[in-house]
Formats: sequence, structure tokens, C-alpha cells
Amino acid sequence: MPTLTWQKSSYCPEGNSCVHLAGEPGAVRLTESGDPRGAILTAAPAAFRSLLRTLEKEQDRD
Repeated sequence: MPTLTWQKSSYCPEGNSCVHLAGEPGAVRLTESGDPRGAILTAAPAAFRSLLRTLEKEQDRD
């Protein structure tokens, strides 16, 4: 796996419980800042967009 450039979520307060994202051609990678070298999830860009849309809809309902 190439070296990834991680970006911390803009919704993350200071601390160790943040989601980090890295993009590369054909994939979006996600990890948690408490263990950034641990589990890294990989999603296709279209699947990640669907996830974000679903989360936005859920937030609008609340």
C-alpha cells in the first residue's frame, strides 16, 4: 500500500476519537485516530458517497 496522506474529520474535537480519511485512485480509506495503524477500512468512492448521503439524511431527521 502506498504512503497515504490522512486528513482528520472537520467534525472532530481535539482528542483521540477522530475519524481520518485518505483518498487514492479508486478508493477511500478510513481509520480511527486512537489506532491509526490498526484497522483501515477501504471503500469505493461511490459507496463512500452513499454513506455520506445516508448520514446527512439521518442528521436532517434529528
